[in-house]
Amino acid sequence: MSADHILGCLLGTAVGDSIGLPYEGLSRRRAERLLGPPVRQRFLGKWGMVSDDTEQTCLVAQSLIEAGGDSQKFLAALARRLRWWLLGMPAGIGLATLKATIRLWCGFSAERSGVFSAGNGPAMRSALLGVVLPDLPQLARHVRVSARLTHTDPRAEQGALAVALAAHHATRRGLDDPESVLHHLQPALEGPDGELRRNLEQTVASVRRAQSTLDFADSLGLARGVTGYVNHTVPVALQACLTHPRDLRGAVMAVVGCGGDTDTTAAIAGAIVGAAVGESGIPQDWLATLVEWPRSVLWMRQLATALQQEPGVNRPRLPVGVPAAGLLLRNLWFATVVLVHGLRRLAPPY
Repeated sequence: MSADHILGCLLGTAVGDSIGLPYEGLSRRRAERLLGPPVRQRFLGKWGMVSDDTEQTCLVAQSLIEAGGDSQKFLAALARRLRWWLLGMPAGIGLATLKATIRLWCGFSAERSGVFSAGNGPAMRSALLGVVLPDLPQLARHVRVSARLTHTDPRAEQGALAVALAAHHATRRGLDDPESVLHHLQPALEGPDGELRRNLEQTVASVRRAQSTLDFADSLGLARGVTGYVNHTVPVALQACLTHPRDLRGAVMAVVGCGGDTDTTAAIAGAIVGAAVGESGIPQDWLATLVEWPRSVLWMRQLATALQQEPGVNRPRLPVGVPAAGLLLRNLWFATVVLVHGLRRLAPPY
């Protein structure tokens, strides 16, 4: 594991999130008519911004640095950061994460704050855990506490572990062998109903048949868009990764083209492929038009450098921070742009 793999995961999350964000919730037909293909940033003219997918991934990174490899310290740090993150009024936060964070503010412990939901919130922030933590039991413990902090449905944890293990494999062995990736995901496939196992087996079979990600999504009954249900999100994102194992642009465009929860599916796909290819594999035109502050590209580089310093050992350090006032101003501006997008969607073309 190197700083380049970590940075590839962080930046891959950010560019995937930013490319997918303007398309979120649109049908395929409406997205094509209103925005055109997802070949560039479109959130603010030719510029892009990130949503809660990237923000929560950054919270995970900061908490990993602070915890020094201890999963319970990681849980406490992530819970504290989620509480303060909510005060910054982030737009687009998932309902389960919102409820869980409010419960934290109401005095619930981090072990009891989660709500029963199989949403994709834990999955969208778990790829970085797979990149940073080399020991699989330690990785599973960190995924467990991260998932249960907000989502208590075992399926949410199972999907989050699948994403983390896929990123773990991508960092160390690449994504060129779908069967090898599926084998590496075995610890995540012992779910309560076997649905994720079946869907991921279909994922690998789909890749072997050279089926497009769009057609694969249709085969799962997702012709109207990929939902926020984790057993839909994870297989579709992973199918795009295995179809485009070294092409982050192709993977992100493939999942965005499926419609639905496009910022999260694209963030997950970007994170996994980004972990495999590193910073050099991130589309530079997408990075150059990403206008984020205070969590800028430069800040993410500093974060990756700090994370690379043996996070698996019990040596906690001070995380790379961001100014609270700056985050609040940024989020107010972000919410304004989201409102403009909402109003624009009321107008033709339909």
